[in-house]
Amino acid sequence: MSRASPHMQNFAKRLINFEAKRDKSIQTQFPDAFDDCEKLRPLLSTLAGEAGFRTLLSRALVLASAEVPWLRAVRVNPDGVLGGLEEIQPSPSSETTFEGRVTLLAHLLGLLVTFIGENLTLRLVQEAWPNTPLKELDLIKGVKNEKTK
Repeated sequence: MSRASPHMQNFAKRLINFEAKRDKSIQTQFPDAFDDCEKLRPLLSTLAGEAGFRTLLSRALVLASAEVPWLRAVRVNPDGVLGGLEEIQPSPSSETTFEGRVTLLAHLLGLLVTFIGENLTLRLVQEAWPNTPLKELDLIKGVKNEKTK
């Protein structure tokens, strides 16, 4: 299984952190831990249909669960909402939940870049997170002028 690229991981982390700073009431524990993917659902359902969204999210979940084992207990329900979170015992810590959120969102965004391209993916992200600064972002290579190790 392929891992989410470091650049896509950083991008997903930026989106989640930006949202958390903007809305301090957002919690990182269940059941709302995956609101990030939920923000993309209406946009992707319009673009690819409900079945298309479920398929993309399901594939992203398979890829992410290879990196974050507790995600194997999560499933995509017929309505496209993630389920099984409340059944995970013991519940992952906030830090572990954050890692799962980042990894799942990174894979979902990576699949979008693969299927619809970087420009359209960035437009969808801008619609879902309208105030997120994206001007200097290249989804494939990361933040412009970003130093890599």
